[in-house]
Amino acid sequence: MGAILQSIRNLGTMRLTAIAGGGVAALAFLIYVLARMSSPPLEMLYGDLDLTDANMIVKELDNQKVTYELRAGGTEVWVPADQKLSLRVHMAEQQLPAGGSIAPGYELFDKTDTLGSTSFMQNVNLLRAMEGELARTIRSIEGVKSARVHLVLPRREVFTREVEEPSASIVLKMDGARRLERGQVLAIQHLVAAAVPKLKPQRISIVDDKGTLLARGTESDQEAAVETAEDMKLSTEQRLQRTVEDLVERSLGPDKVRAEVTVDMDFDHSSTTQEIYDPDTKVVRSEVTTDESNQTQDQENSSVSVQQNLPDAGQSNPGARSLSKENRNQDTVNYEISKTVRNQVKEMGAVKRLSVAVLVDGDWSAPAQGAKTNTYKPRDQKEMESLTALVRSAVGYDEKRGDHVEVTNLPFAGHEVPEVEAAEFKLFGFDRDFIEKVASDLGLSVVAILFLLLVLRPLVSRAVETMAAQASAAERRLLGGPAMAAAGGPPTPVAGMLPEELESVDELIDIEKVEGRVKASSIRKIGEIVEKHPEQALSIIRAWMYTD
Repeated sequence: MGAILQSIRNLGTMRLTAIAGGGVAALAFLIYVLARMSSPPLEMLYGDLDLTDANMIVKELDNQKVTYELRAGGTEVWVPADQKLSLRVHMAEQQLPAGGSIAPGYELFDKTDTLGSTSFMQNVNLLRAMEGELARTIRSIEGVKSARVHLVLPRREVFTREVEEPSASIVLKMDGARRLERGQVLAIQHLVAAAVPKLKPQRISIVDDKGTLLARGTESDQEAAVETAEDMKLSTEQRLQRTVEDLVERSLGPDKVRAEVTVDMDFDHSSTTQEIYDPDTKVVRSEVTTDESNQTQDQENSSVSVQQNLPDAGQSNPGARSLSKENRNQDTVNYEISKTVRNQVKEMGAVKRLSVAVLVDGDWSAPAQGAKTNTYKPRDQKEMESLTALVRSAVGYDEKRGDHVEVTNLPFAGHEVPEVEAAEFKLFGFDRDFIEKVASDLGLSVVAILFLLLVLRPLVSRAVETMAAQASAAERRLLGGPAMAAAGGPPTPVAGMLPEELESVDELIDIEKVEGRVKASSIRKIGEIVEKHPEQALSIIRAWMYTD
C-alpha cells in the first residue's frame, strides 16, 4: 500500500490534477448525454406572454412538479410534449394566461367580511366586480387577447336636479396583428351598454393596445350624429368596394382586382308639408232645398164690440175680407275643391354622387428564358368595356347624379419569379430538428471519446508505466544479490548499491542459468528476504500481477 501511495506521489501534482479533471469531465459529459437522450422532447405551451402571466404559469408548474423551460426572454414556456394538452386544460381551469392581470368578478364578494365592510367598500367592490365580468366577456371575443374596462357611475347629489350620465372606457389588447372590424366594435359598445344601467352606447370609448381610437365617446347628440354619419359613409364605401371586388374576381380570379369607392352623401334631415288645390276639379259636398208657402186672410169691421171677440163672431158677422198668398223656393249647393297634401321626410344618408376607381390586373405567363419576371399581357378593349358596364350596374350608376366610374388595366406588382426554396430535409422519415439533435449528441460523444483516447489515456498509461518501473527497481533491489549468487556471479549486496551498479549487475546475469538454480538454492534466502521486507515483497507481487 505504501508503494502505491509513493507511486502516486511520484506522478506529480500536475499529472494528478489532469487525471482527476479529465475523469470528472468525462463523468459529467456521460451524465449529460444520458440525461439528454432520456429526457422527453419539449414543445411550447404558451408564447408571447406577459411577464406577469409567465410568472403565474411557472408557479403553477412548480406546484404540479412539471419540468419546464423558459425561452425568448421569459415570454415562452416549454413543457414535455406528452403533457402539453393536459397542462393547457389545467391552465384554462385556472384562467391562465389572463393577459397580464386577472380581473376579479362577482367572486370578489365571496372573500369579503360583510359584518366589517362599509357601504363605500361594498360599492367599490360592486364596481370592480362589474368591470371584471365585462372584461372576461369581452376577452371571449375572437382576436381579443385581454381587456380592461373602466366604468364611471356617478351618484346623484342631494338637493340637486342635474344628473350626470354614466360613461365607460375600454382598452383592448389584440392577439398579434389582428384588428377588430367596425361591426365588432359596435357589438362591444352595445354589450357594455346593455350591462350597465342608463349607459348609452355613444358614451363608451374604445382604444386598442396600439393607441388607435376605435370608438369615440361622445357628449352630445350632435356629436353622436356626426359619428353616425361618418360610420354610415364608411360602411357604404366598404360595402360597395366588396361588391365590386367580389363580382369582378369571379371572372378574373382572386387577387386580380382592387376597387376604391368614394361616396358623397347628404346627411341633412328635413321634413316638407305641401298642400295643392285644383280649381278645375270640383265635387258636390252638400245640397240643401227649401220650399216655403204662406197664406194670409184679413176682415174689416166698422164697429167694435164684445161679440166680435167671440169665437164664432166671424161667421155671424160677415164683413169685408182680404186674402194674400206667398210661395218661396231656395236651393243651396256646396262644392269641394280638390286638395292634395304631401308630407315629405328626407332622411340622412342619401347618396349624392359616386366615384369608383377599379384597378384590374392583366394576364401573366411564364417568364422568358433568363428573365426575372413573368411576361405581362394587357387585356383587350372589349373586355375592359364589359368590365366597366358590369361595375356601373353593381354600384347603381346614375349619370344625372354625376357619378363617375373608371376601370383601368395596369400590371400588379409582385410577379417576380420566386426563388426555388429548398425542400424540407428529411432522412428516413425524421425531421430536421430530430436529426440535428442526434447529430449534436453524436458529435459530443466523438469529442468525449477523442478526449479519453488522446488525453486521458496517455496520462494514465504514463502513470502506470512509472509505477511499474518503480516496482521493477524494487524487485531488482530485493532479488539482485541472491540471483547472481545462484547464477555463479560475484555476490553483490542489495543495500547501498547505486542505480548504475544495479544496471551493471543486471547486464551480467545469465537468465538461462538462473532459472535452473533458483529453485534449489535461493528459496530459503527469498523466504528470509520476504520476512524482512513484507511490504516491498507485496508490491513486487502486485506489479507482477498487473504487468504483462
